[in-house]
Amino acid sequence: MSNILENRTWRYATKKFDNTKKVSDENLELLLEATRLSASSYGLQPYHLFVITDPEIREKLRPVSWGQTQITDASHLIVFANVTDFGEELIDSYLENTSTTRNIPGEGLKDYGDFMKSKLLNLPEETKAVWTSKQAYIAFSNMIQAAAELKIDTCPIEGFESESYNKILGLEEKNLNASVVLAVGYRSEEDETQHYAKVRRSREELFTHI
Repeated sequence: MSNILENRTWRYATKKFDNTKKVSDENLELLLEATRLSASSYGLQPYHLFVITDPEIREKLRPVSWGQTQITDASHLIVFANVTDFGEELIDSYLENTSTTRNIPGEGLKDYGDFMKSKLLNLPEETKAVWTSKQAYIAFSNMIQAAAELKIDTCPIEGFESESYNKILGLEEKNLNASVVLAVGYRSEEDETQHYAKVRRSREELFTHI
């Protein structure tokens, strides 16, 4: 079995973390960089990641996360927050970054910028928020897979009160919304779910070749 499949089979949604084991600074930087390099529509990356280790903040987040122990016991808690609304500034910032990174005159990017603006800026605010949340999920998935490559355990968490997270982390004033959460660390030997066979739909059910 290739490492690609081996690592994905090894990975599972860790229910109980060993709170004595911490992800090293080096591996954390690898995870964050792998996530930074994630695919994103137009390359805009309309989200922000909060890497939370402060035990007091995590204690506040746990009750609004259905009391899940992963919130406080994992080495790190990563909150993926999507931009709730945006205007030209999101696209203009990307174009400026592209101009600098690729050494391209800004005027050479104007047509592409106008195209993006024509597709995105007139969307309803609710539609924009859905789209930016989807972009955050792409990055979220990339972090999960990168962690598996490093044999770092994760638990994807959607069971939390987004509005409470926004209040505790002060996200609303930053035009952000807590979209999804990832607990990162190392499994406890007491976590029995690590021994469960992975249950997925069969290839015949899942794939259609046309």
